[in-house]
Amino acid sequence: MEKIGIFGGSFNPPHLGHVHAARYAALSLGLDRLMLIPSGKTPCKPVPELTASPEQRIKMLSIAFGSVPIAEVSSMELDRGGESYTWETVQQIREGNPEAELFLLLGTDMFLKFPQWVDADKLCGEVTLVSMNRGEKGERENLIRAAARIEGMGGKTVLLDNPVKSISSSQVRRLLAFEGADSFLPEGVLSYIRREKLYYVGADLKNLPMERLEQVVVSLLKANRVKHVLGCRDTAVELAKAWGADPVDAGRAGLLHDITKALDGELQLTLCGAYGKLLDDFSRKYPKTLHALTGSLVARRIFGENNAVVSAIEFHTTGKADMSLLEAIIYVADYMEPNRDFPGVERLRELAYTDIRGALKLGLEMTLEHLKEQGGEVSPASRQALDYLNR
Repeated sequence: MEKIGIFGGSFNPPHLGHVHAARYAALSLGLDRLMLIPSGKTPCKPVPELTASPEQRIKMLSIAFGSVPIAEVSSMELDRGGESYTWETVQQIREGNPEAELFLLLGTDMFLKFPQWVDADKLCGEVTLVSMNRGEKGERENLIRAAARIEGMGGKTVLLDNPVKSISSSQVRRLLAFEGADSFLPEGVLSYIRREKLYYVGADLKNLPMERLEQVVVSLLKANRVKHVLGCRDTAVELAKAWGADPVDAGRAGLLHDITKALDGELQLTLCGAYGKLLDDFSRKYPKTLHALTGSLVARRIFGENNAVVSAIEFHTTGKADMSLLEAIIYVADYMEPNRDFPGVERLRELAYTDIRGALKLGLEMTLEHLKEQGGEVSPASRQALDYLNR
């Protein structure tokens, strides 16, 4: 009996994680064919601003999997138009392959959500659901429970321990914009992206007008980070006007201060490596704190910001000794923007308009106290900043 693997997704863009995971699944399952099916409009999932056309995604998939003999790219979901439902895709494949054994390859998140899918019960009777475990803490236990629920619905499951480093297409898109994605893409796909100027690659993003800068920044943030960033921008402008700093610099620093926040710790280190940035011991030990540094690097290289803006972004998390007025404003604005809600924030907001250095000092003190309660390690730069203000 022929074994056919079905691997769907946005593939926006296809990357080495897709290729390696598919190869591993094909080998583990003994597949005869591997169908790669880029999705059309997916229910409840908005299309990102940074997206390639259907034709471009098809082309990139063909390039990415060109060295996989059993792989074949199908445009069936794109050709159907409208919203893409997996049951319709499986029906179409079954019509052309009535005797084949079908395997539906899923990432962890989709596997866990499968019981809530439209027509999940029908799919259980047609395909074996295959999940590729990324090895994250607690993930396999969750998958085992999900597999039991699916099998209770009459479905068949296979759990594979995927040895491939996981990265999402959304993270690759961000790294492409930041000039740090080379190691995650097949060489041919990267060349195609550069040639077609996709995902901001090859775009001139330096010195953008504020309105366009906001559009670009929002497209590179996680959705749950947007309100905070816009709130920080607006607060920074207000504080700059109140204290005689440059409101344009304040607005641009506020917009860009979390530009790399969506990248996890390992990707922060990847971006530092791409920029040739040497790190101190604290940064290597706590890479999740690196978004201020990488944000400043991106602000300079990609967006062409001036030294004052770059420095304000770099120290908006830790602070430093002898901070400039703009640096203090961005630190405080990040702490007290209208979406923040924690004990002491109202006192911080009062100080921000009467004693900006006092607000900076209070923010640093609250950070150190929070880290002490959590058993965390304090950045040397934060200690130096507070020591300077206590002189």
